[in-house]
Amino acid sequence: MHENMVILGIILLILGYGYYSKLLGRYYITGPMIFTTVGIFLSPLGFGKEILHVNGEIVQTMAEIALIIVLFADASTLDWKEFKKDWRIPTRMLAFGLPMTILAAAWVASLFFPDEPPLYLLLLALFLAPTDAALGKAVVTDPGVPKRIRATINVESGLNDGIVFPVLITVVTLIQAQSTGTGGGNVHWFSHLLQQIVMGIAMGAFIGYLGAKQSGISLKRGWLEHSYANLIPFALAILAYYFSEFVGGNGYIGAFVSGMVFGNLNPAMHKNIEEFVESEGELLILIIFTFFGLVFIPLVAAYWNLKILLFALLSLTVLRMVPVALSLLGLKLDWATILFVGWFGPRGIASILYVIIVTHMLGSIEGHEEIFATVAMTVLLSIFAHGFSAKPLAKLYAKSHGE
Repeated sequence: MHENMVILGIILLILGYGYYSKLLGRYYITGPMIFTTVGIFLSPLGFGKEILHVNGEIVQTMAEIALIIVLFADASTLDWKEFKKDWRIPTRMLAFGLPMTILAAAWVASLFFPDEPPLYLLLLALFLAPTDAALGKAVVTDPGVPKRIRATINVESGLNDGIVFPVLITVVTLIQAQSTGTGGGNVHWFSHLLQQIVMGIAMGAFIGYLGAKQSGISLKRGWLEHSYANLIPFALAILAYYFSEFVGGNGYIGAFVSGMVFGNLNPAMHKNIEEFVESEGELLILIIFTFFGLVFIPLVAAYWNLKILLFALLSLTVLRMVPVALSLLGLKLDWATILFVGWFGPRGIASILYVIIVTHMLGSIEGHEEIFATVAMTVLLSIFAHGFSAKPLAKLYAKSHGE
């Protein structure tokens, strides 16, 4: 399918969903469901004839911009005042639940895929570690659900992708070092990795600080037009990415740190960031879900089998919910709350973007198709399972735990 026809199809999809989004929401049908499904229909699995390549320029560019925005926005829109009020639950989940989830997934993956190298098994676990609260949006926006539970899900989703990404980069760097024969005693890969992390953090913090200070000055003196304020977070995210790359750092780490510094130093801009994420940012993310159905699923669907389906189901349930439950022991939470928080750890946009970026870095998925097919299956199941269950479970939970 010609790329221009794909773009036209996406534009028509955006228009149609815009007209009927509220109506579809009554039936628990979400944007990611619609956009992913239409992407599949437009692919060779549906009515399409040509396969768009995951390394294609348009796919890579969209994925890079989306990941930059997601990392920046997640870090900058966190309500730190609310976090300080009840920090124990999200801290436990991030400090203990997240590592346990990764280790458990990697271990179980070694049983399911014994022929895969350990680094690829760890890569699979890292792909599926970050959560996407947007797939269960009804949960975090339902006022009946206690505020601290909504905040916990938001904080976990906002921070775990930024925590996981440096580890993901480390694993990819190790894989590249092994494939090029520069591993072993050579410390080049380690110094390169250290430079990427340190310089990314430093430049991200610098851009975030300057952006926050200038925003404060402009707001105080009335220089900032409201209609342009929503564009500032987008511009700062891109700026942090490119300046971090320019000085030898990792641009994605720079974007995340920049968002964290900017959001903390300039809470007055939180509303503008949220407005941007809910409009332009959400549009970009929905387009990525279309590419997920259009490009990535057709690439790996032939490798799907019962083994991959079983692992995907375990990833969304046992391998997520047991570590969460263990991390929350001793906090005097009832089992309904633990199960509720454990279930709403959807795998979505971060997993998709990680796969696209890593595929570009490694050059190919050849020889490891099962790993990437497992990620696609898990995300696809999560899109529908968490989308359909969000409203009913939020209402059920609010009946007994509502404020």
